[in-house]
Amino acid sequence: MLSDEELDRYARHIVLREIGGTGQLKLKHATIVIIGAGGIGSPAIQYLAAAGIGRLVLVDDDVVEPSNLQRQTIFATADRSRPKVAAAADRATAINPHIAVDVHQVRVAADNVATLIDGADAVIDGCDNFATRLMVADAALAARVPLISAAVDQFEGQLAVYRGWLADKPCYRCFVGDDPARADRSCADVGILGPVTGILGSLAALETIRAVVPFGDDTAGTMLLADLMSLRFRTLRLPKDPGCSACGQLAV
Repeated sequence: MLSDEELDRYARHIVLREIGGTGQLKLKHATIVIIGAGGIGSPAIQYLAAAGIGRLVLVDDDVVEPSNLQRQTIFATADRSRPKVAAAADRATAINPHIAVDVHQVRVAADNVATLIDGADAVIDGCDNFATRLMVADAALAARVPLISAAVDQFEGQLAVYRGWLADKPCYRCFVGDDPARADRSCADVGILGPVTGILGSLAALETIRAVVPFGDDTAGTMLLADLMSLRFRTLRLPKDPGCSACGQLAV
């Protein structure tokens, strides 16, 4: 049940017909794994904590650096050199003491990714390299857990939800194929406008809540493209690839 304090805290959710008390309880009982506590993870963690997600699992092997502070607003100047997951967990529980936060200061690898996402109701991919994204996507597909994937670059961003085990929905490999050797573009190399990460990370939190408490249209199978230089948004349809090496033979 929700305590009196929680009823007050989540009142603006509860009055939404699409959420209500039942939906808020689903959020309370949900476990969300966030891979990467950086630009995407920073706003997502804060909004999911505030929303009352009962258990957040944070995975990141990095520490807070001064260059992070321009966009990763979950961190303060005093957090420099602290593990990102520890500083983010402190901030999340300061936002909402009714939630639990598990931290893993590790780098995602083939031998730990399945364990890291075990028991998740949804996974947010906020990775900073393509090889790790593929590992996380494959593990989420194998576990049949919704994957919310967001990426940013300079003034642009993209967001998609993948549930490739469904007969009519694509997986991440339907979109990117099987080439793990593509070049990565880092924020250090090309730059990133701070609010771009805030917008895409907040949208990732929204889609995560939608995955736990369905409302509105099902966005799996589409991709949102944000051109924030011109403040333009487009939505593309992502078809399922019947020959996909990951999900082509899967069906519910």
